[in-house]
Amino acid sequence: MQEQPIGFVGTGQMAVALAQGFVRAGLYVPERILGYDPDLAARQRFSAAVPGAALAEGNGDLVRQAGVVVLAVKPHHLPEVAAEVRRGLSGSQLVISVAAGVTLGRLEAMMGTPRVVRVMPNTPCLVGQGASAYAMGPGTTDGDAAMVQALLSAVGLAYPLEERYLDAVTGLSGSGPAFVYVLIEALSDGGVSAGLPRPIASALAAQTVRGAAEMVLVLGEHPAVLKERVASPGGTTMAGLQALEAHGLRAAAMAAVVAAANRAREMGREAQ
Repeated sequence: MQEQPIGFVGTGQMAVALAQGFVRAGLYVPERILGYDPDLAARQRFSAAVPGAALAEGNGDLVRQAGVVVLAVKPHHLPEVAAEVRRGLSGSQLVISVAAGVTLGRLEAMMGTPRVVRVMPNTPCLVGQGASAYAMGPGTTDGDAAMVQALLSAVGLAYPLEERYLDAVTGLSGSGPAFVYVLIEALSDGGVSAGLPRPIASALAAQTVRGAAEMVLVLGEHPAVLKERVASPGGTTMAGLQALEAHGLRAAAMAAVVAAANRAREMGREAQ
């Protein structure tokens, strides 16, 4: 996969997470990774995070060198960089966008090519535990689809989906890590309130979330079934679950996903 460089238009957190993940998985050596961002500080952070990666002189320079172009900019910045990127495209590059809410149709219009892919990854790609979904554009090939699947599978789970599902994916797995961080922080705070030292509480909270998630994925059982196995009648877990229900955790989590998905749709419209 390293015959042609991969270039990141925008070198923020998502670009860093993907680039580091690709290097860690052995898909690219750093020297085959390009990046450009108008923000000098962002470029410097990218260079520090991916030692050996090259910095292009501009978006046009990056696109001319890359075989795969990743648009890793915020949706409202995409129209600004589109013209420069489009001028550098020769038709041989695959264009992958991680901009939330921006549709394949809009990408095709801005880039002047139907060989586009809309992807929604998340930042745990950085540690090989990403959850991504993607939709292929009308001008892509089976080889393009295989490449995207290989890239994303190397940094976590990856699902090909119809485009109509991607805003919901944005709300769930795209924004979801932040929701889980809040949960881990809250569990840790609860542990401290119950008397645990902060470092122990934080480690136990994070490992508990990791272990519970792994059981869902490995065992393939519904979370409710696994919950029932822990919740003995009249026990400590039932007391805690009752408190969660009383304080609306379930409703709050559902509302957070829906709110994030709706915001993704709004951002897509704002980028037009």
